[in-house]
Parts: sequence; C-alpha cells; structure tokens
Amino acid sequence: MDRLRLFIRARHLAYKTEKTYCYWVLRFIRFHKRKNPVDMGALEIEQFLEYLSTQRNVAANTQKTALNALIFMYQQFLGVEISQLRFTYATKPRQIPTVFSHAEASAVIGALRGTHHLLASLMYGSGLRVSEATRLRIQDLELKLGFIMVREAKGAKTRRTLLPKTLRTCLAHQFDMVAALHNRDLSEGYGSVYLPDALARKYPSASTDLAWQYLFPAQCYSRDPRSGIDRRHHVGEQQIQRAVRKAIRNQGILKKAGCHTFRHSFATRLLEQGVDLRNIQEILGHTDIATTQIYTHVVGLHERGIISPVD
Repeated sequence: MDRLRLFIRARHLAYKTEKTYCYWVLRFIRFHKRKNPVDMGALEIEQFLEYLSTQRNVAANTQKTALNALIFMYQQFLGVEISQLRFTYATKPRQIPTVFSHAEASAVIGALRGTHHLLASLMYGSGLRVSEATRLRIQDLELKLGFIMVREAKGAKTRRTLLPKTLRTCLAHQFDMVAALHNRDLSEGYGSVYLPDALARKYPSASTDLAWQYLFPAQCYSRDPRSGIDRRHHVGEQQIQRAVRKAIRNQGILKKAGCHTFRHSFATRLLEQGVDLRNIQEILGHTDIATTQIYTHVVGLHERGIISPVD
C-alpha cells in the first residue's frame, strides 16, 4: 500500500483520489482474505464487483469507482493487462436533480452567517461545487471584470463563471480579512499555503504570496498529510455541508437537499431565463452536454405553458 501511495503521488493525482483508490484496493484485498493482488487477476476483480452489485447493492457510480481503482492498480501500478471483465453492473436509475425555488434558496442562505453565508451565496450565485467554493484563492476572483476563475475543478479542468454583483462588497471585505490573517501568520513564522503540482518548486516564494492564499482559510493550522508541513488550509467542506443541512432543516424545507442543490438551482434559474444549453454547459464545466440537458427536465411544466385539464 505504501508503494501504491507513492506511485499515485508521483503522478500528481489529487489527495482525494489517493484516498479513494487506496480504500477500494484495501477492500478488494480484504474481500479475498488478504490475498496478494499479484496472485489475483480478472476473475477476482469480477467476483468483487459482482459482490458489490448483487450483495451490497451499491450505486452504479460506487461500483464504477471501485472498478477504476482496481484497473489503475493492475494496469498502471502492477503492469498487468486486464480485459473482458464479466460481472453484473449496478443499475443507475435516471433521477431528476432536486432544486430550490428562489425563495427557498434565499431563505437557506439568509439563515447562514459569516463565511457559511458567503460560501452558500457563491454556490447559488456562481454554480460552484462545494469543493470549488472552499478552494478559491485570492487570485481566482476578478471583482472589476465580474468573473471567477475556477482552477481546481473536478477533473483538473479550469473554467470561468459568473461573479454576482451583489457579493462584490462582501468579497472585498473577505479579501481584507484574509490579508490581515496572512500578515499575522507570517509574523508567527507560518503563512505558507499548499500549491498544486510542482509550482512550489518552480516558484519558491509563491506559497507565501497573498494572491495564492485561500479566500476562505481555516481557523487553525493543520498538518499536510503528504508533505508533513504545518500550514493554514482552506475551510473544510464538511463544515459548510453541516451548516447548510441544518439551515435547510430549520427552514422546514422537506427536500433531499444539500450544498449541491445550490448548483442545480443555479443551472435551473439560467435555463428559466432563456440561457442556451451550450453556455450553461460551459459555465458549469460539463464535458458532455447530455449532463447539462438533465436540467430541461427540472424546469417546471408551467414554465413551458402547459396547463392541466382540471385547471
């Protein structure tokens, strides 16, 4: 497992990917009574995936993640070619995303305070995922030009999205807060922030520049699990997720909703305004426009001018 982790890190994969792949490889090994993966192959992979589908009833994406982890281990790490796997695929029923009405989204955001309020406003106003919102850096926001550059997005893609005009004053105050906190960290011998890929080696002083600091820094220092360096990271995703779930519950909104519901609601509002799917796809960062088309099913029938015969 240690060699596998080093192999993953040498390819500059995300830390979340490292944890996920190692988790599924360990489950695979334990499922086969701690047998060495070198002594196993396609048959054992099929048995494990079949077990996940038929006995554990996992979601299709969960089974797909497990498959990706095992194929990565065998084909890239061990150099063993795996092909023609035969197993039962977990079914993935088509689901329409849950969205907030504008009144519901405003009520949830209004129930939040401080950093949580600003983060939720960005998720709803800019269509950001919770991971993208928490990882924003000072240099990613163009207040004068009115856009946000999302750099650490899903799939290592970069895109531009809207920056709501109503948030510019709050974001300017957030800049000032981060600058004051960064100066205090520097005076205490800290102030270095994590830089992706090899930027820390290419630009040795960039980690202490204000432009690279997180827009929503954590309240305390933490140890980087890869480098072992104590530094101030960004606010945790789970923290904002818990706060949003509590706000939804307190507002009496009876929907299966969370932080990602703001992103669905953002796309739905754009569609209701008449924005074409191609622009929405670009703003959301979808690779396939078929993913964006699901929002056409979210827009209510009354927006299409269809009236019930009873009415």
